[in-house]
Amino acid sequence: MSKLKSGVLLADDETLVMEIEAELWATSSNPFARAIGKIRKFFAKIFGYKVRGYLVISNKRVIEVKSVISCYCFNVGKTVKYLLPSSVKEVGYKKSMTCGCFCPAYYLYYESFTQTTEVMLSGVDEAGAQNTVNAFYKAIAQAQLGNE
Repeated sequence: MSKLKSGVLLADDETLVMEIEAELWATSSNPFARAIGKIRKFFAKIFGYKVRGYLVISNKRVIEVKSVISCYCFNVGKTVKYLLPSSVKEVGYKKSMTCGCFCPAYYLYYESFTQTTEVMLSGVDEAGAQNTVNAFYKAIAQAQLGNE
C-alpha cells in the first residue's frame, strides 16, 4: 500500500492516476485574487488554521479528501468521500477569464446525482486541464467496466 499527501492508502492492486491538491484560498488565477488568497492563508497560518483539499484519482476509484487543522496541530475535521463511478453523470473543465483576458483559470468539475464539485487547477494550461479530465474519465470508465 502506498500513502499519498492526502493520507489516502491505496490498495495493493490499485495504481495512482493523479492526486490534485485543491486551491482553497484563491478564487481565481488572477494575480490580485491569488495575492488576496495568499494573505488569507498567511493570517490563517498565524492563527493555526489550515485547510487542505485533495482529489485522488486511481484506476479503481475517485476520492475527495478535505482536512481541517486548528491550533497548529489538532486535526479537528476530515471528510473522505468515495465517488461511485455509476453516480457520475458528467465530467469536464471550465475556463474562466479574469483580469480581462490575461489570466485564464481552469476548473475541473464533475456532477453526480447528489452533488457538483468544482476544483481550481493551479498552474495548468488548456492541455493540462484536458489531460486531467481525460484521466478522471478513464478512471471512472475503467471502474464501471470492472463492476459489470
